[in-house]
Amino acid sequence: MLKKLKFTFISFIVLSLTLIFISNYIIVGAAKNKTFSTLSEIPKNKVGLVLGTSKYLRDGRVNLYFTYRINATVQLFKSGKIDFVLISGDNGSVNYDEPNDFKNELLKKGIPEDKIFLDYAGFRTLDSVVRAKEIFGQNSVTIISQEFHNERAIYLASKHALSAVGYNAKDVSLNYGFKTQLREYLARTKAFLDIMIGIEPKFLGDKIEIK
Repeated sequence: MLKKLKFTFISFIVLSLTLIFISNYIIVGAAKNKTFSTLSEIPKNKVGLVLGTSKYLRDGRVNLYFTYRINATVQLFKSGKIDFVLISGDNGSVNYDEPNDFKNELLKKGIPEDKIFLDYAGFRTLDSVVRAKEIFGQNSVTIISQEFHNERAIYLASKHALSAVGYNAKDVSLNYGFKTQLREYLARTKAFLDIMIGIEPKFLGDKIEIK
């Protein structure tokens, strides 16, 4: 009995690691030559899709992932590489509002309010990507986040008939983002499985025209 349990556990570990490896390989491949770190190389799109994150860490410090995504969005807009900003994030409670946190910072940076659109139902990257197409009517977008996140988003976009490139916001140090990097491997595995079993966004709703 003990040997059987040990064999089952080892088999589970091997299967899990294999799935993680395959998911990562496929997602990296799907995003090859579609992420950019310099403005001169990235093609123009009408809409930049900013993937939300919390403004503050648990210890009260400002989240660098948030700050760097703000900076990347401003760079794209002011260089004419995007005409509108679609901020997609979690607004799951009264005290947690990723879209408006991003919007308020972008307004401070000089982006006009009429150029900013908010998606309050971007609970996951899958939701953000699918809703950009199905709710906000986009067939092509520039996704704005850190490179590892852009890769996963581009993979999901490719599976939902949305043409996407990614503009890579500045990344954080390995020490700062170690836990996030570890979670990303699990997130990629989940994204891969979500596509396999046909998971859809939690909410869709009425269409919103960006103009």
